[in-house]
Amino acid sequence: MIFTKLVSSCGIIKSMTKFQYKAQLIATAGEVGGVAEAKDKFELAHKLKDEGKLLISATPVTGFHFNMDAINAHLTRVDLRDKILLANNLATMIQAGLPLSRALGIILKQTTNPKMRQVIGSLVEGINKGMTLSDALAKFPDIFPPVFISMVRAGEESGGLVEALQVVGSQMEKTYMLTKKVKGAMMYPLVVTSVMIAVGVLMMIYVVPGLAQTFSEANVELPTLTKIFIGTANFLKNDSVLAALSAVGIVVAFVLFKRTKVGKRSLAFLALRVPIFGVLVKQYNSAIVTRTLSSLISSGVDIVRAIDITHDVAGNLYYRETLEAAREDVQKGIPLSQTFVKNAHIYPVMVGDMMEVGEETGQLSEMLKKIAGYYEQEVDQATSDMSKLVEPFLMVMIGAFVGLFAMAMISPMYSIMSSIG
Repeated sequence: MIFTKLVSSCGIIKSMTKFQYKAQLIATAGEVGGVAEAKDKFELAHKLKDEGKLLISATPVTGFHFNMDAINAHLTRVDLRDKILLANNLATMIQAGLPLSRALGIILKQTTNPKMRQVIGSLVEGINKGMTLSDALAKFPDIFPPVFISMVRAGEESGGLVEALQVVGSQMEKTYMLTKKVKGAMMYPLVVTSVMIAVGVLMMIYVVPGLAQTFSEANVELPTLTKIFIGTANFLKNDSVLAALSAVGIVVAFVLFKRTKVGKRSLAFLALRVPIFGVLVKQYNSAIVTRTLSSLISSGVDIVRAIDITHDVAGNLYYRETLEAAREDVQKGIPLSQTFVKNAHIYPVMVGDMMEVGEETGQLSEMLKKIAGYYEQEVDQATSDMSKLVEPFLMVMIGAFVGLFAMAMISPMYSIMSSIG
């Protein structure tokens, strides 16, 4: 009974009092499906008509019925690319003269992502009931970020919905490409390090024990380094469960540490000061912050609200704290640029100086856009050069490990050869 109620609340199991239906949207001629409660098909048809739909077919749900659309929607997710396509396609269709509900209906037909189909279907229903697009989007805060909803709302209020959708689509696309490049740059050292660790563990389990037995039979005095390697190998081989639990424990402890205030601050501090990566983190966050602020301000969002939304976008704790300080300063009448000038240790000096010029000339949004473009190019170049910069460091790491292993294993060999001689 508890399981039935739980899955029923998620829309996966339907009871006998409900109808599985297909209907046509009056405004767009698109087909939608769903489940609704009604006394009979006639009452269901009236209900759907009030929602802007014409009933095509309805089947009473007998016993328990698994709704595969609902299951697929729960198992899939809406990624940033889906939202970019929604914003760009919607802007293009509205600009071409299509009504909003008709444009959404066309996008619904073209969408293959089950979760996104469910979301767009809800948007169509909301629009047909007289809701604004921003209000319909706000029903899905876990899918559409505040920057998306706020820019659409500002576009609706100013009569520039098409421009707002174009800006938010462009802004999200820039963010998507930037994040993709940074993740791609991080992937290479991560893969190499993971392979190195895996090879090291395999050698400890399968190679070192055999050599250790040889050393034991030869009865030679082992160097400290060799004893450390053999001790580690014995632990990994003989206490594999404990070793695995220890590894899991370290990962869990790290995750829990990340969630604490001290952990968040420590990792944010470290990210800004790690050689090579620290510069990339500063450029990346500078690009994200200035791009988001530029998009929001150009769409007509007031500057305090724009700072609040950008605060949620910033990934590093120090950048969020800077934006909190910026909001307080702006509310006191202090120019936005001054906060960035005072925080030159995390924002490059050029950011604050160019923002100051933008405020003086009344072109802050345009200046922020130029700053974002510049640092996006810097991140692009940095990620392209990352492999060249990181590769020597990784080679030194691998060489050091191989050298230590060789020294630990070869040194006792010389002792054995000497004793034989």
